[in-house]
Amino acid sequence: MSGPVMKPWIAAIDAYVPGRAKADGATRVVKLSSNENPLGPSPKAIAAMAEISGQAHRYPDGASNELRDAIAAHHGLEFDRVVCGTGSDEILQLLATAYASAGDEVLYVRHGFMVYPIAAMRAGATPVAAPDVDYTADVDQLLAHVTPRTRILYLANPNNPTGTIIDRAAVERLQAGLPSDVLLVLDAAYAEYIDDASYEDGIAMARHLPNVITTRTFSKIYGLAAERVGWAYGPPSVIDAINKIRGPFNVTSAGQAGALAALGDQAWIDKCRAHNAEWRTWLATEIGKLGNAGLRAVPSAANFILITFADEGAVTAEKANAFLTNEGYLTRWLPKQGLGNGLRISIGTEEETRGVADALRRFVEQAG
Repeated sequence: MSGPVMKPWIAAIDAYVPGRAKADGATRVVKLSSNENPLGPSPKAIAAMAEISGQAHRYPDGASNELRDAIAAHHGLEFDRVVCGTGSDEILQLLATAYASAGDEVLYVRHGFMVYPIAAMRAGATPVAAPDVDYTADVDQLLAHVTPRTRILYLANPNNPTGTIIDRAAVERLQAGLPSDVLLVLDAAYAEYIDDASYEDGIAMARHLPNVITTRTFSKIYGLAAERVGWAYGPPSVIDAINKIRGPFNVTSAGQAGALAALGDQAWIDKCRAHNAEWRTWLATEIGKLGNAGLRAVPSAANFILITFADEGAVTAEKANAFLTNEGYLTRWLPKQGLGNGLRISIGTEEETRGVADALRRFVEQAG
């Protein structure tokens, strides 16, 4: 007896694989595989989530009204143009559901976030990856890959997993070159790590342009990855489309309470930003000292560094990944994203960052 048959475009999806949290045989594990905030959330967020835990039998506010109001006030936005989601991932998925279907194309950058092709295929659309240049989005290549079937262009800026960034002028040129019926989704998950006047987080563009939406998350610098809270800001029609199909109680009460308190503690965010900048720079410098062995730190604007290795020989990304895992350091080897020569390493605490750098140095010395 045969059972239900999965839709062929769903069957073709390679499921998203998160960064590892465990290593066989390791007595102590340092998780640097998922771009998490090593300092955790604001103590005020932890307290707020603990306080509301006694109300677990009540449904959360289905529209996240208080949180949306705080997001709007903090960023100077219109309340009714903000929508919250189960992480920004939910919103990214829903946009494909709302705007793409069979026969359509969804465009993104090669070596981009793997949720984008999954979102496209879930909607029955075809994902199209445009070549990048030195692990960085290339506006000309993206525009060259736009066709009459293109419905959405996803751009993570900074990009995950490469950490690279393009400036405001490039983002504006990209939008100006798109047909008006192509939705430009600016995924700014790592925006809070950036202190640069030339950076475009998408808010101004989403306010004034009918085909631009920007997405954000509380999973990264705000340290609330376990709570799955994200948000987006965009044109009323696009926000309305998301609200039509999102889950009716998609953000938990604890998540809303934690995000609200975290947003109100910008001193903690400043501390996390400064920590990340200091130790990202330090780690990049240490990797640079291993350049003779073929290692390179791709310039990053996020809370991780992509290290590239030689394609073959004694010092490869695969071998480095195995060595680091044996030492208890979990990083992200990325062959399924066309980066078999790369390891993505999240910025950890001072101890964790020094430790993984030392382990990487020992790997290179022993391989030589």
